[in-house]
Amino acid sequence: MKNFFNGWYMKCQSKEHTVAVIPAVHQKNGQKSCSIQLITENGVWMAKMPGNIFCRDKRGISIGENRFSQRGIRLHLVTSRLDAKGELRFGPLSSLRYDIMGPFALIPFLECKHRVFSMKHLVTGTLSINGRSYCFDHDWGYWEGDCGYSFPKEYAWTQCCFPGGSLMLSVADIPMAGFHFTGTIAVVMWHGREYRMATYLGARVIHIQRGKLRIRQGDMELEAWLLEAAHQPLQAPVAGDMGRTIHESAVCRAYYRFRKGNRILFAFETRKASFEYEYAL
Repeated sequence: MKNFFNGWYMKCQSKEHTVAVIPAVHQKNGQKSCSIQLITENGVWMAKMPGNIFCRDKRGISIGENRFSQRGIRLHLVTSRLDAKGELRFGPLSSLRYDIMGPFALIPFLECKHRVFSMKHLVTGTLSINGRSYCFDHDWGYWEGDCGYSFPKEYAWTQCCFPGGSLMLSVADIPMAGFHFTGTIAVVMWHGREYRMATYLGARVIHIQRGKLRIRQGDMELEAWLLEAAHQPLQAPVAGDMGRTIHESAVCRAYYRFRKGNRILFAFETRKASFEYEYAL
């Protein structure tokens, strides 16, 4: 493929701090490059690097001296604007029963495919970013990724770890064979049980407006509402080039509600949500 990207989103969160580390490799017109983005509650940084320092093996990926795997993160980034160093160790990953894309994972020409490597795992260690320490001691982590050539034109995504569980919800405009449709994927992990909602399982998007999302599948309904954003700019791929600016609230105030049948399994407001809302309000 002439134009492509492959990125990993590794979020680590404690009571005090949230850090998401986003390594990626991308190619535009045959020119390969790498990047590592960092986003916290305090700021966002990006380091660009040549593509020939990217390496992938069975255990994970490396970009120069930086290592990312199921065992954790090792950072050694020094640029004119960024000095990020440290190591985070992960506990056992909480993986899904099967690919979040379901049968869509087999379609070769999708512009973007999503992956979930771990819904919730332990994180321990310290990162230093431009002199500020971000410490984690048996705190929570989440790990997902995307690959393809472009992010969807319009989409919304949210993720949250919370006592007893974790959730991820994404709604996006999907181009396919000359037409477009609104697709969704979502996973709720609740007290050790996986609840999955997806277009390929019959899930329907009931509502997308003003930061509020609601999807329904059979007797299940999941609602996510962005109550107070804390937008920061991230770079995202367009035809393999990291030339699009999106806005993520790495840690923000949101409301979640999950119903199955006549039972509301949870409904809560949190200030520890992550949210991207790339739909026009």
